[in-house]
Amino acid sequence: MKDIRTLSLDQLKEYFASLGEKPFRAKQVYDWLWSKNLHSIDEMTNLSKSLREKISEEYTINPVSVDQLQKSTDGTIKNGVKLHDGLLVESVLIPTETRTTACVSSQVGCSLNCEFCATARLKRMRNLEVAEIVDQVALIDSQSKMYFNRPLSNIVFMGMGEPMMNYKNVVEAIRKITQPEGLGMSPRRITVSTSGIPKMIKMLADDDLRVKLALSLHSAIEAKRNEIMPFSDKFPLTEIMEALQYWYQKTGSVITFEYCVWKGINDGDEDIKALIKYCKQVPSKVNLIQYNPIGDGKYDQCNKQAEENYIRQLENAGIVCVVRKSRGGDIDAACGQLANKTTD
Repeated sequence: MKDIRTLSLDQLKEYFASLGEKPFRAKQVYDWLWSKNLHSIDEMTNLSKSLREKISEEYTINPVSVDQLQKSTDGTIKNGVKLHDGLLVESVLIPTETRTTACVSSQVGCSLNCEFCATARLKRMRNLEVAEIVDQVALIDSQSKMYFNRPLSNIVFMGMGEPMMNYKNVVEAIRKITQPEGLGMSPRRITVSTSGIPKMIKMLADDDLRVKLALSLHSAIEAKRNEIMPFSDKFPLTEIMEALQYWYQKTGSVITFEYCVWKGINDGDEDIKALIKYCKQVPSKVNLIQYNPIGDGKYDQCNKQAEENYIRQLENAGIVCVVRKSRGGDIDAACGQLANKTTD
């Protein structure tokens, strides 16, 4: 049967009208589904039993479930999330002293081929549905309350998959997460991370969701970036920058460049100079992300001196630079490690 969560509010109104029910029934059901994140039609207690039975004859709810939960020594929690068709994705709860962040997936596997990322080695099976994305957020919100006594504060679309290649569902999920009739979270606490698809960056700007944007960059030298992220040869850095400038013009929101520094690959002065030149073209900041090995030995975390050199030169150039420490590495929950791998 069809998942009732695929129906819009207007479609719910039409459905209940066909049953001879008042339009307000649609709003009641919508509230159960998206605000309360209810996963059982039978538990919609403000509907009569006969009406619930009628709905259940035509519709079902296919919630995600936790197939395996792993806890890191640093408090990070990785969820192996099972979908209704048996496929698996992963989502991560990342706690700090002041916030809890949900890192959610948008695809089963990934469409891209970034050399350094374990997820890229998985075949892309399908896009996640709107409800499957929202379920991840609601799940991690409940875990945040359970384990850390506070609600979820931030969401990053940095899990499995490229969000821009599941654009329609990601955008609709963000609307469900942020609307008062949904989870009611602030869009300013949501970051969409992309590997850089110019057309979709512009579309996201036009849709005015008020979310933040992060670009997975890793090199501002074209040939080098194409080696690290082979798909990017279709999207030149000049076109990406044009899209980022359009983003800032439309939204006024500063772009974050996500950047790993690898030993012998992008740890030289020429790499830093290219990054500074790129950053200067649009209001931006740099997140230096500590690399998390995926077992092939090709990409190794740079030494401390190289990292400090990046920080010093970026700051001297007036560019905000933040070092993001790796979290959850002992359970393969860190950036670039999500590949449905479990530990005993």
